[in-house]
Amino acid sequence: MCGIAGWLSGEPSDIGPGELGNRLSAMQAALRHRGPDDAGSWATDGAGLVHTRLAILDLSPAGHQPMQTPDGRLTIVYNGEIYNFRELRREMEQGGTVFATGTDTEVILRLYERFGADCVQRLRGMFALAIWDARDRCGFLARDPFGIKPLYYWESRGQLVFASELRALLASGLVPRRLDPTSVRGYFETGSVPEPGTLLQGVSLLPAGHTLVWRAGRSRIERCWQIEFPPADVFDARQAGEVARGALADSVRAHLVSDVPVGVFLSGGMDSTALLALARSEGGHAGRLRTFSVAVDDAALDEGAAAEATARQFGTLHTSLRLDAPAAAAAFPDYLRAVDVPSIDGFNTWIVAALARREGMKVVLSGLGGDELLGGYPSFSQVPRLARLGQRLRWAGPLPCGLGRLIERYAPNSRWQRLGGYLAGPSSLSRAYGAYRAVFSPRAARRLAAHFCGVDDGLLPPPGRDDHEPPPGDVREAVSYLELSRYMRSQLLRDSDVMSMAHGLELRVPLVDRELFQSLRRLAPELRYRQGKRLILDAVPEIPAAIARAPKRGFRFPFQKWLSAELGPTINESVRWLPVPAREWYQRWSVYMFCRWRTDVLDAARD
Repeated sequence: MCGIAGWLSGEPSDIGPGELGNRLSAMQAALRHRGPDDAGSWATDGAGLVHTRLAILDLSPAGHQPMQTPDGRLTIVYNGEIYNFRELRREMEQGGTVFATGTDTEVILRLYERFGADCVQRLRGMFALAIWDARDRCGFLARDPFGIKPLYYWESRGQLVFASELRALLASGLVPRRLDPTSVRGYFETGSVPEPGTLLQGVSLLPAGHTLVWRAGRSRIERCWQIEFPPADVFDARQAGEVARGALADSVRAHLVSDVPVGVFLSGGMDSTALLALARSEGGHAGRLRTFSVAVDDAALDEGAAAEATARQFGTLHTSLRLDAPAAAAAFPDYLRAVDVPSIDGFNTWIVAALARREGMKVVLSGLGGDELLGGYPSFSQVPRLARLGQRLRWAGPLPCGLGRLIERYAPNSRWQRLGGYLAGPSSLSRAYGAYRAVFSPRAARRLAAHFCGVDDGLLPPPGRDDHEPPPGDVREAVSYLELSRYMRSQLLRDSDVMSMAHGLELRVPLVDRELFQSLRRLAPELRYRQGKRLILDAVPEIPAAIARAPKRGFRFPFQKWLSAELGPTINESVRWLPVPAREWYQRWSVYMFCRWRTDVLDAARD
């Protein structure tokens, strides 16, 4: 796992070698936390690449990046892990390719040499990469299917600048620092910045499962993979459990590939427990498996005792951290300094990642993705219900729209305001999902964007086309699609990447795996989304009964409680002069995080 950045130019540039070197060095310095083990840079006429390395595979200096093919034609910088690189390497060696290192980086480079852009179809793992072809003066960028690894870019006047983090992009000194009102509105509506937008005009995330080809100063973006649900095969419940067991074990086995020890983030939930059970059964770790958990001072949310009991049952070397309001307040300033893009999430990952790194870990597994994949959220029942309500009310003509606008404007709480915002527009599953997951209603988010961007809210463009509209078919698959492509991609994965890499820790997500997804989608929705994630219980019977019976809590901290104690005065001050009320704790949190980001990242980079 690493940090990458670079600059490409398709025509003569007024940036001289000295200035380019300074800009590349500034971007590299901004990524140092992502790769504390090594750093490298390379530049030529029309291109410059930098890298910071967290050594996981082939710990020798042979893994240094940027890395080139023997003839010097291709140069790569890469962030991620390719779990099938050994199989790909053997296949290429049989075809005559000679390798100089034991890294997955070199495998990607030689695959591109042979297959070009199609090489990404053969990669299993998480990745963001850039390759420069010196002969054709062409740049190639790619991002993994689910968007586990981020890749930001900006292009203008024949130049392309890219980086693993927004801070590094800004450190180049080339990117204008102007807020994008549309993305700011999206942030306040959802609690994270919807992909592929960012909070800055002209800056984008390369969409998940896409490639970008840069040639002659112009970019062409193409999709190489998307979430789809083809017709299911015929299985009964027993067969479904066997298919799921095989697919889950295969994914965990792949994600244990490492030349350093691999640990597990362990909560009191089924997903992380299943990963631990499978990691034990696969035996792909050296020595005693390490597990890590966080206990909190709220009985309704605390899973510390359950995690410790699970660790004892599986015989792991377990480390737990007790976190209360004073401890959270003490850690909060360091967390804020790690934020790359504001979000209402991420503090939990920052805390447990810090714990694992202090204990000497460089790689951990996380159970993120199980709820989106197997229907573990209440959204799988509540979003379709909300969509049906909107469709029934459409029979009343324009009355529900007018009533919705009144509710959105005058309702006393956020839940009713979001419902009003949904009723005020067209009825669809996508809009129902948006209302369910929203932080502020559409009207409130629009007014906040106008307030912070200094524009008239009536001049903000209407929401654009939804690139994550679910395909027609089973409604549960549609909700799964929305959870995978919105909440997981734009919030959970992005926060997990930044907050783990802030500590130089590689976080792997075996439940967010293309091969696993394509195996499980063969199962009928009636089997895949059974109540209580029955499928994972059938697939991993080693899960303790106490974990299987426990109500779902999720890996959450008691922020509402903490906001009435140590963290309250700091965060509440940020909402005093807003054009809309922010009564809920998550609304105040989202405003505070945006204001701090604007001061600490945007304004600091401008200075």
